[in-house]
Amino acid sequence: MIFSLHTRFFNQALKALGPGLVTGAADDDPSGIATYSQAGARFGFNTLWTLVLTFPFMVGIQLVSARIGRVTGRGLAANIAHAYSPSLLYLVVLLLLIANVINIAADIAAMGEAMRLVTGLGSAHYYSLGMGVLCMALQVFLPYRIYVRYLKWLTLGLLAYVAAVFAIDTPWIEVAKRTVWPHFTFTPASLGMVVAIFGTTISPYLFFWQASQEVEEIRADDAAGALRKQPADAPAQIRRMKIDTVLGMGFSNLVAFFIMLTTAVTLGAHGITNIESSAQAAEALRPVAGEFAFVLFASGIIGTGMLAVPVLAGSAAYAVTECFKWRNGLDRNFLQARRFYLIILLATAGGITLNFTPIDPLKALIWSAQINGVIAVPIMVVMMMLAQNRRVMGEFTLSARHRVLGWLGVALMAAAAVAMLTTM
Repeated sequence: MIFSLHTRFFNQALKALGPGLVTGAADDDPSGIATYSQAGARFGFNTLWTLVLTFPFMVGIQLVSARIGRVTGRGLAANIAHAYSPSLLYLVVLLLLIANVINIAADIAAMGEAMRLVTGLGSAHYYSLGMGVLCMALQVFLPYRIYVRYLKWLTLGLLAYVAAVFAIDTPWIEVAKRTVWPHFTFTPASLGMVVAIFGTTISPYLFFWQASQEVEEIRADDAAGALRKQPADAPAQIRRMKIDTVLGMGFSNLVAFFIMLTTAVTLGAHGITNIESSAQAAEALRPVAGEFAFVLFASGIIGTGMLAVPVLAGSAAYAVTECFKWRNGLDRNFLQARRFYLIILLATAGGITLNFTPIDPLKALIWSAQINGVIAVPIMVVMMMLAQNRRVMGEFTLSARHRVLGWLGVALMAAAAVAMLTTM
């Protein structure tokens, strides 16, 4: 009987996995890995608390974005266009584009460097070029249903970071103590790192992606529809979104926790505190943690990069096309949604190009994460207002408990950003 209940729950959870899992896994992209690695190397166990704190707020805000997409049948940018002024919409989308292209550049560079480290041959620039072209080809030529199936499997590559920490000697009792009660001093550097962690964990591109993926799920199923039009579907769909988002964000934060822990135990403990890229973190692991941990870490960078770059480019394409009411969607082919795919290609090409200019995207990683942390605040405010607007959501506005959680998340991000800017 107990086995049957466990099996039924597992099967239900597996079927529910979709936009939330892919969104959560994409959050641990190579630029995120670099941020978590730098936090672990520089501050040891003293920043682990940030990932425990952000988890409920990350779940809350991603559920808001998923709910907006599923209830209205429109993406986040389309809903902002519907409810607010064009100037607000264009500002939000412009900030998203800038942050996404920098992130794409950093991710592609890290993937190229990781490939060079694993193979021991060739130039990282050319590997980066190849990885970028492959990401573009996958999004343009693979149908959405096949594409998302592969994205789910790519998330398994992130388990490399969980495995890596068990390949080294870890003081688990001290880890538990410092996670709950860290020795943390609020200096400009530490506050900047906290905002960077918050920004790379609760990132604006994730809001746009998950809302748009809920719309894609509707398009992929002939029997599905926006919940405002098919309210009878609401109980099952809202339950699915909760399971999907909680598991996806839990997976994301767990992996981020282990990345930070691995680098704290190895790099930080050996005095290696200046980490500027995820590939550098992998290379620094080799002499202190062994070849196995190095290969796991480097392979994970490649796998998560293949997952994250299409999400970054795709979220930018959804936002821009929804701005101008152009046809979009990964369920459509290139000829059916040319502008949508051209924006994907341009965003990815922009990221590739940055790797061949004097601008070093790897040095801009923390800045990019901090920018995400700052611009997430106004976007979260707009999302919360949308989700409470009966003209937009009908009978599916947020519950009181969800409103409290959402606004607490906004307050947390705002307080961290203000503290960082004040100390600067």
